[in-house]
Amino acid sequence: MDAEVVLQDEDMEGSWTLLSWLAAFVMVFGGALPYVPQYQEIQKSNNSEGFSTRVCLVLLIANILRIFFWIGKQFELTLLLQSVVMILTMFAMLHLCCTVQNTNRVSTKRHRLSDLDLNYFWKWSAFEDYLLFCFGFTVLCAVVTLLLLDSVVFVEMLGSLAVMFEAMLGLPQLLQNFHNRSTKGMSVKMVLLWTAGDVFKTTYFVMNESPAQFWVCGFVQILIDVAILLQCSVIIEGVNQA
Repeated sequence: MDAEVVLQDEDMEGSWTLLSWLAAFVMVFGGALPYVPQYQEIQKSNNSEGFSTRVCLVLLIANILRIFFWIGKQFELTLLLQSVVMILTMFAMLHLCCTVQNTNRVSTKRHRLSDLDLNYFWKWSAFEDYLLFCFGFTVLCAVVTLLLLDSVVFVEMLGSLAVMFEAMLGLPQLLQNFHNRSTKGMSVKMVLLWTAGDVFKTTYFVMNESPAQFWVCGFVQILIDVAILLQCSVIIEGVNQA
């Protein structure tokens, strides 16, 4: 009888371990999944105007800050790997947007980071400028973190900044839809996957007792996702009435 109980316990432990590994896998790569339909949409239409590249800016800053937060406060390795995957995904999105925009460019005028023109911040013509900006930001973070790593207040502030930026990831898309008065060019599948992913990861944060900054970020993201979906609904309703 005791042997049967032991076997049952081992089976349950094995199943739980498998589910934990599966959840970790989804956490690492699931965040990048919503950008697959948006990437395909841009490729298909050869137009990137419906997608706000400032989403990439927000996520790059958030995940670079999160990596340095991890250096100061080692939380789950899963979340560190998620940041690396997300950074690579955002670079892929920016590379595609730059390629499409340069292909469709009517004017020969190119805007570069070296122009130091704030009117064209994050609207540069060359993908290399985005890489250079991120490299400079990473070096700056590295120097400041190295100097203040022993400060608990600084480390916690770093984590708060990281999740604050991440919580705002949908805001640029929300504002761009409002400015365009249209969601054309934006993948609704991307937003639906954002919503599903944010619900999943917020649940993951709460169940794994991750730092409070993470689950607060998750709740804010869900609210912004819902707002974008409401935009889609209102615009579609307006078109049908017209």
